[in-house]
Amino acid sequence: MPVQIKRIYEDASQDDGIRVLVDRVWPRGMSKEKANIDHWMKEIGPSSDLRKWFGHDPEKFTDFKGKYKDELSSGEQQDELSKLKDVTKENNKNVTLLYSAKDEKHNQAVVLKEILDHQ
Repeated sequence: MPVQIKRIYEDASQDDGIRVLVDRVWPRGMSKEKANIDHWMKEIGPSSDLRKWFGHDPEKFTDFKGKYKDELSSGEQQDELSKLKDVTKENNKNVTLLYSAKDEKHNQAVVLKEILDHQ
C-alpha cells in the first residue's frame, strides 16, 4: 500500500491509518480534536524562507521540490524525515500525510510521499 496524502480539512477515515501532519504551522481554523492526528512533525515542513519563496506557485514547484529535498538532507529536517520513515516502515506504509495547502498537487506532502514510496 502506498503512503496516502490528504488535506487536513477532509474528514478522518479508518482507511487513513497513522495520520501525520507535515506542516510547520498549525492549520487555520482546525481544532486538535477535529484534526485527529497521531503525529505532528512540524520540523519536517519546509523552512519559512522556502515556503514564502514558493508561495504555492505551480510554476516554481520543480525548483521547490529540489530545494526542499536539499533541506531534508540536513539538520532537524533530516532527523524528522528519519523518524517519518520509521513510522512508515513500522506501519507497513499505512500512513496518511496531512497538509493544509489548497493546492493538492504542489505541496510538501507530495514530495514526502514520493520519498517514502521509494524507500
